[in-house]
Amino acid sequence: MTGPVTNTGSFSDLKDELLGVFRRGVREPMPDSEFNDLALRVFRFQYQHNRAYRGFVDRRGVEPQGVEAWEEIPFLPTRAFKAATLVSGEAHDVEMVFRTSGTTEGRELRGAHHVRDLDLYRENLLPNLTAHLLQDGGEGSQEEGVERLPILCLLPSAKMAPDSSLSFMMAEAIRCFGSDSSGFFVEPQGSVEVERFRGALEDAAGRGVPVLLAGTAFSFVSWTEEALEKEWEVTLPPGSRIMETGGYKGRSTELSRAELYGSLTGAFGVPEGWIVNEYGMTELLSQFYEPVLGRAMADRGEAFPGSGAGPGERVSGGQEAAPGKAAPGLDERFLVSPPWIRTLVLDPVTLGPLGPGRVGVLAHLDLANLGSVSAILTEDLGTRVPGGLKLVGRTPGSEPRGCSLAMEDFLASRGTDIRTGSGS
Repeated sequence: MTGPVTNTGSFSDLKDELLGVFRRGVREPMPDSEFNDLALRVFRFQYQHNRAYRGFVDRRGVEPQGVEAWEEIPFLPTRAFKAATLVSGEAHDVEMVFRTSGTTEGRELRGAHHVRDLDLYRENLLPNLTAHLLQDGGEGSQEEGVERLPILCLLPSAKMAPDSSLSFMMAEAIRCFGSDSSGFFVEPQGSVEVERFRGALEDAAGRGVPVLLAGTAFSFVSWTEEALEKEWEVTLPPGSRIMETGGYKGRSTELSRAELYGSLTGAFGVPEGWIVNEYGMTELLSQFYEPVLGRAMADRGEAFPGSGAGPGERVSGGQEAAPGKAAPGLDERFLVSPPWIRTLVLDPVTLGPLGPGRVGVLAHLDLANLGSVSAILTEDLGTRVPGGLKLVGRTPGSEPRGCSLAMEDFLASRGTDIRTGSGS
């Protein structure tokens, strides 16, 4: 049995420190030493106040006081969010529960991220989203220095889907940066509100107002198929942009990324360089973005201070960004993270670290996850490239051996029968 952990700091103290980091923005690097120190203190706090995670750490034979680098912190498999309530604190501390879609294994097996403090989500979300999707605005901006524009979401509203982290995210974006014509355009059963959405597009086109379209890939597929069938042509004003997320599978059609982007360009008149992929997870509170929009705007001679790392800028866990051209091809794109999240690429069998260019399982340490567990072992495959990460996809078929063994340790730490999933 491990001994007591001391000097972790309180939740309030750690939260205040994290908010200070978020408010510096995504363009200011977080030194490795600062990240490591804060990550270790967050880890020790979570070990002390999260019973389920503490059992997992003990099962892995890790002594918290002996951990000296963030890379040594035990990464918890995402499947654990389906098996336990992971709160660093008490159940009554939880402000909101985000749930996974359940599309892979059924809705009865949805993972649950218990969010203790929504300020940690809002305060890290907004500077990151602003940096990659918005630009300097003029008068009338709610948030100083940031443009207001119609934000049209092919998503259910936060009211309609109260446990969707993506819907909550875009509701916050609309609250802070959206004009009055912003809104959500997906019906309760999941289908696009075709006529309303078409009307909003035509209104923006008629007024010459750039828009931000945001949605899952399957929603965009649904719309573009219908637009093609009915020969609808809506060319959005210059400066319009698209944020897509959630892979490339439609409800009835599966498209490659190139096909999806081609259909988006055809349906909306938005150039490929103005389409941004966002990568996020219900189990995390931070997001990754492709830094392409800033380069596309710079190519047009427009100011866009937030997106697109320049030579020598540190992004995605301290990697040095390479010079990029405007509107890189799809095969040249990569994802960057804000300074408060770092990522390891691990061998799927041993969970040992892999070098640049090697494909492995992604493990994220998200400091924003203070109220749950910061060190998350995913089932996503990716590789490290100059400037950031390239997402390859999900692990095929069965769970990677390394992830499976980690999950077995988690279940065993909770006295759960690995074969049946029942408690002992």
